[in-house]
Amino acid sequence: MISVIVPTLNEVARLPTLLQVLRGETAENEIIVVDGGSRDGTAEIALTHQAAVLHASPGRGSQLRAGAERARGGIFLFLHADSTFPAGGLRRIEEVLADDSELIGGNFRLTFDGASGFSRWLTGFYAKIRRLGFYYGDSGIFVRRRVYAAVGGFRPIAVMEDWDFVRRLERFGRTCCIVEPPLTTSSRRFVGRHPAEIVYGWVKLHFLYWLGISPERLAEIYKTHASAAEISRTRS
Repeated sequence: MISVIVPTLNEVARLPTLLQVLRGETAENEIIVVDGGSRDGTAEIALTHQAAVLHASPGRGSQLRAGAERARGGIFLFLHADSTFPAGGLRRIEEVLADDSELIGGNFRLTFDGASGFSRWLTGFYAKIRRLGFYYGDSGIFVRRRVYAAVGGFRPIAVMEDWDFVRRLERFGRTCCIVEPPLTTSSRRFVGRHPAEIVYGWVKLHFLYWLGISPERLAEIYKTHASAAEISRTRS
């Protein structure tokens, strides 16, 4: 069985579509929504779609960890609520792991929605850096249960929880990227922001992370960039 773990925070507009797709999957699964304090009815929507609902402190690291502790499946899949999950995606995970017992997990090829040139560039860029072992939570990370436990799982840190986990996963064993079908993620986080600013912020966070700056401080820096982008949007 695959345990699908979805962290949420005010995702009432996006979550129903994702849950409907997951409910249509033929592979045996359970869906665990871990809410971080939504005020828009996200948890209630999840319950109406027959998902198990947990409550955790805000922050994907804490939420993902709580979901994994509750999960019963032999495979974990961590999904963002704004993902467009491909039909048959769960069966594909089962197939690739069954075909190669040495594979410990992996992710999906990621595409970004929207028609902007930057969205298209990001789709190509993410494909290139995946070959170097760079991938993130928005690409749908899956892992065998025993491996998740062996590497220590997601840490309840304020930011970069996905990259922190991926680094340990890549050191532990061989992963794969499911090319077909791909997973699509929302480009909403980039609306109103200049591409150069986005790339600069991404590089800055990674550089500071490598320097050993604490996740709490990185979260403050991330929020500063996000607040500046919001101010820019309201003034435009």
